[in-house]
Parts: sequence; C-alpha cells; structure tokens
Amino acid sequence: MTAIAPGLAAAAARPIGVFDSGVGGLTVLRALRERLPAESFLYLGDTARLPYGTKSEHTVVRYALQAADALVARDIKCLVIACNTASAVALPAMRERYADCPVIGVIGPGARAACAASVSGRIAVLATEATVRGGAYQRAILELRPDAQVTSLACGMFVALAEEGWTEGPIALQVAQRYLERLGTGPTLDVDTLVLGCTHFPALAQVIAQAAGPGVQIVDSAATAAATVEEELAARGLLLAAGSGGPGGRMHFLATDGPERFAGVGGRFLGAPLSVDDVELVDI
Repeated sequence: MTAIAPGLAAAAARPIGVFDSGVGGLTVLRALRERLPAESFLYLGDTARLPYGTKSEHTVVRYALQAADALVARDIKCLVIACNTASAVALPAMRERYADCPVIGVIGPGARAACAASVSGRIAVLATEATVRGGAYQRAILELRPDAQVTSLACGMFVALAEEGWTEGPIALQVAQRYLERLGTGPTLDVDTLVLGCTHFPALAQVIAQAAGPGVQIVDSAATAAATVEEELAARGLLLAAGSGGPGGRMHFLATDGPERFAGVGGRFLGAPLSVDDVELVDI
C-alpha cells in the first residue's frame, strides 16, 4: 500500500462518505470495512425519499446531489455512491460538482466483475426500474466486452422482500423464479452470469442462485467497489493502512427519516447489530 505523505496525514484521517437511498448500501459499507479496516465511515441513507428506483432521472439527480452535499459538508475524503440507481444517472453530475473529491459508483466495478466472471459473455443485470431504464450497466459492460450479450430485468419486488427480511423460504424463491423465467426455461438459463444491480439484492443472493440453477455466476459489485476505493485512495496518498493508528472502522450513520426502522432493518444488511442511538436524523 502507498504510504501517506506527512502533509496529507490530516486529510487521510477524514472519513469515507457512503450514500444510498436507504439501507441497501450498507452491503457496500460492510465490504468497505472488511477491506479497509483502518478507515472511518460516514453513511447517509435518504430514507425519507426512497425508493429511488421508481423516480425520474431528474429527481434522482436532484436527490442524490442533495444527499452528497450533506456528506461533503462533513469533510469526507471520498464519496462512494452505494446506490445503483444513483450511480446509473447521477454519477456525471456528482463528479462535476465535487471535482476535488474522488467519487466512486458501484456500476463500473460491477461491470468489470461481470465481464471477468462470464465465460460466454451472456450476462443479465437484475436491477431497479430506473437502473434498467438508464442502461448504464449495459453500456459499461459493452465498453469492456463489446461481444457481450446483456439482458436487463427490473426486479422491484426484491427490494421489498429484502426490507422485510423475507430473504429465504418459498415466497422469496417463487418471486426469484418468476423473474428469472424471462431468461429462459428448463434447468438452465440463457445466461451464465447474473449481476445483482441493486444493493438490496445481495440479501437474496442465495434464493437467486437457487432459482438460477448450477453454473450461473452471481456477481455482487460491493467487493469490487471496495477494491476500487482502495486503489483510488492509495493513488492519492489518502489510504490508511491497517495498523497505522487510524480510526479503525469507526462508523456514523445519518438517516433522513425513521432512525428506528433504519437501525432495525440496517443491521441485516451491515451484518452487525445497530442501535437507534447510532443513527442521527438529518434534514437535507
């Protein structure tokens, strides 16, 4: 890992900002903490205005910029858009507004992981309506692998299932099977790779894999996004190495509505219990 220049030590100690429309982005935060144990994190869930997946592009860009403004105002050193919908439609606007702050979305890393995982080049993206409509995953995959055949499916019910904690059992499996019927019939699908194009969907990874059948790779962009953040911070001399005496995984959570629900549901996505006292209610 790249050593931190003395003059950048104070800048490197600032937190990494992570933003999502709700609690799904906590799967990305979980991957970031695992990969970057010395860093601290500031997470904002725009729970008052979720879901972003059914909103117009104009509205998503407006909401995403407002949420990002709130994080940047708290002196973050990097902004991670842990929301596929916001990454799909708002990333260019964010990078233009925050030119001095690295801004990393989840779609580019997810596309790279999908291209690496697929043998045949037949890839399906499971996402929200807005992400599918925007076509960002298709463009990112085809830029890396022009011969790929990319199919996109809007799977909005997965968000509700994940939020309710109905991530296993016959109901979740039947919903997954119904969605994946569009990708082929019989014991195998017409694709060899499924991209979980929404941060809620990893909670349903097991039933999606069960519905997909053997031989189909399931790609979650969270781990790849965490690796991209590490590379970007190292390149800028802002990475805190393990054992460097950094803040060591400290987290602070912001929510625009319902801190009680955020804490209750969020623990499932983060993989660790959350208390309502851990969540600060903010107005953006």
